[in-house]
Amino acid sequence: MATAPKKIDDKGLTGPQKAAVFMLALGADDASSLWDMFDDDEIREMSQIMSTLGTVHAGTVEKLLIEFASKMSGTGALVGSYESTERLLSKFLSEDRVNSVMDEIRGPAGRTMWEKLANVNEQVLASYLKNEYPQTVAVVLSKIRPDHAARVLPYLPEDFALEVVTRMLRMETVQKEILDKVEQTLRAEFMSNLSRTNRRDSHELMAEIFNNFDRQTEGRFLAALEERSRDSAEKIKALMFTFEDLAKLDPGSVQTLLRAIDKNKLGIALKGSSDTMRDLFFANMSERAAKILREDMEMMGPVRLKDVDEAQMTMVNIAKDLAQKGEIMIAANNDEDELIY
Repeated sequence: MATAPKKIDDKGLTGPQKAAVFMLALGADDASSLWDMFDDDEIREMSQIMSTLGTVHAGTVEKLLIEFASKMSGTGALVGSYESTERLLSKFLSEDRVNSVMDEIRGPAGRTMWEKLANVNEQVLASYLKNEYPQTVAVVLSKIRPDHAARVLPYLPEDFALEVVTRMLRMETVQKEILDKVEQTLRAEFMSNLSRTNRRDSHELMAEIFNNFDRQTEGRFLAALEERSRDSAEKIKALMFTFEDLAKLDPGSVQTLLRAIDKNKLGIALKGSSDTMRDLFFANMSERAAKILREDMEMMGPVRLKDVDEAQMTMVNIAKDLAQKGEIMIAANNDEDELIY
């Protein structure tokens, strides 16, 4: 006696089975773009489930499609972020696996390890590679783009770099096992550490946001935050770089900043500053230039607070840009070290 085909309903379906039904219902043409996103293991798993589904009634298929549509419409706009992805993964993966996955995707963009390396700063990559065996470095540089390899080599010690070049010239086809091993090492040791160092401290990020507030908004938010979390408010204030912090610049840095700032913006910024700040900038200008600026400021008359805030923020941002280029030094708020922004 023939066995009746297996029939299943939506109540007994697992998540993967629902996905398999959904893919079958879409058909070859509509599902092709989704199949392209699966890796080989996912394709095998989905194919295995599909082949053992049995008969799925039209009513069950309809319920699943309605369920999918209702969940999407009920969710509204989806927010894809590192945080939401990490929360989702935490529901079904161990903490170690979640950290491993997130470390890799937080690293430089790229589908393959070699594409990711192409987006790593050459100095950062060279500082890692100089501690590896010349043969390993030769393999890595032979796999990345020639223009990127050309930028990396000068940052390696000269004798070491020449040894790498020599090995690249003698290199034959690299066995897949060796490439896989190098990729695993890069993923485990380099990319994971790189992604960790690239993570932004939340207080540092918020300090930058507060830096761009006008002073009234900044004061309002800081006062409200102090009521909820005095510790967080203090950390943010310590990390903020304000117009008043320009008083910590050495004379050479002040003069560099003066050459970079529009004199009209400077006048407006100083119009709303303390006598100490005015004296700092006047002292680093020629007597004639200081006299002209004072006269210009007197001729301005009353200046709107909004315009003063904007001019002072412009000066702060120019100072940060100059510090990032290494043209000036900005002291940290704790007065213990100096930071380059």
